[in-house]
Amino acid sequence: MPIISTAGLARTFDSGSGPVHAVRSVGLTVSAGEIVCLLGPNGAGKTTTLRMLTTLLAPTGGAATVAGHDLADDPAGVRAKCGYVAQSGGVDPHLTVREELVTQGRLYRLSRAEAGERAAEPARLLGLDDLLDRKAAPLSGGQRRRLDIAMGIVHRPPVLFLDEPTTGLDPGSRSDLWDLVRGLRDVHGTTVVLTTHYLDEADALADRLIVIDRGVVVAEGTPAALRTEYAGSPAASLQDAFLCPGC
Repeated sequence: MPIISTAGLARTFDSGSGPVHAVRSVGLTVSAGEIVCLLGPNGAGKTTTLRMLTTLLAPTGGAATVAGHDLADDPAGVRAKCGYVAQSGGVDPHLTVREELVTQGRLYRLSRAEAGERAAEPARLLGLDDLLDRKAAPLSGGQRRRLDIAMGIVHRPPVLFLDEPTTGLDPGSRSDLWDLVRGLRDVHGTTVVLTTHYLDEADALADRLIVIDRGVVVAEGTPAALRTEYAGSPAASLQDAFLCPGC
């Protein structure tokens, strides 16, 4: 049974001048332990899809289950089983790194002692060990982004959603994050669904790519399969595949 499954998932917004169909009908399945990357142009519906799957936005159509919990009938169960790192981040500049991580753990019903112990692991994994007692306000943009990600995994969720997680990271931190994502899957069995505009990132990380355009899934497969289908060779780049004439 897939850990994530959607059928006809849709979201329509009322713009005041008529409906905006941000997500029209997304059907996808993700197996436990997969790293899946959602690709597509700006406005394709990727972030809206993630926000629905994490219960931050109610669907206007379709159905979905996440980690065995129905999106409509058991949103609290979905929230308990997933971590979400948004594009915009959510760091409180007045709290220290440690306080942020402990608070996040407490929100997921960890005891104060357990949350304190758990804070050390993501801090170490993301190179924040020496910053635990520093307030977030003076952190660099890259350090804040790493803290965002640490907050998303402090409760060790079985499903992790990352919305453009490496935006603002330097090349070294970006590479470290790739290693972290692989480690979460390999060591803890975490299922990871991420969005990115970096095709090299999608190629390096993803077991499978799902391409969304105008609110629907238009292609999916392994990176090698999509390179072969759309660029004629598994040795081609994903850029070649996505920019091919007629695709």
